[in-house]
Amino acid sequence: MRFDLTPYRRSTIGFDRLFDMIEANARGASENYPPFNLERLADDRYRITLAVAGFSRDEIEITAQQNLLLVAGKKDDKAENANFLHVGIANRSFERRFELADFVFVEDARLVDGLLIVDLVREVPEAMKPKKIAIKTGAPLAAVENTTTDDAQNAAQAA
Repeated sequence: MRFDLTPYRRSTIGFDRLFDMIEANARGASENYPPFNLERLADDRYRITLAVAGFSRDEIEITAQQNLLLVAGKKDDKAENANFLHVGIANRSFERRFELADFVFVEDARLVDGLLIVDLVREVPEAMKPKKIAIKTGAPLAAVENTTTDDAQNAAQAA
């Protein structure tokens, strides 16, 4: 299915990255290997589980950049001389990219029983969190008159 996002691009500002991701995904730019699951564990915690059977910890590399998580598996072609009658187990290198939202970071990564589990957490900085503003009661503040620089100099000389 093809989406035309042109009307949205004309009427929104700052969503270019989102629209580019939607269009790239619609073009089928992503591959299906290795299979993976995405889970939401809590409001600010996520988990990516990739099926990487046959890969050792040394053959997998995880790179976290700003808004991008890259998981790559490099397989050596050791079995070139093997005499297989049937090859049904995928044993090839891969590169899987995950676009991350702002303030989402990798908390943990582990390889268990052929599954690579990557835990993510969203940590919004305190400066970005909403703050409640206290409403005070009482008399309004007095207005401060605006004085010119000449008046300020005259007042300083008189003192």
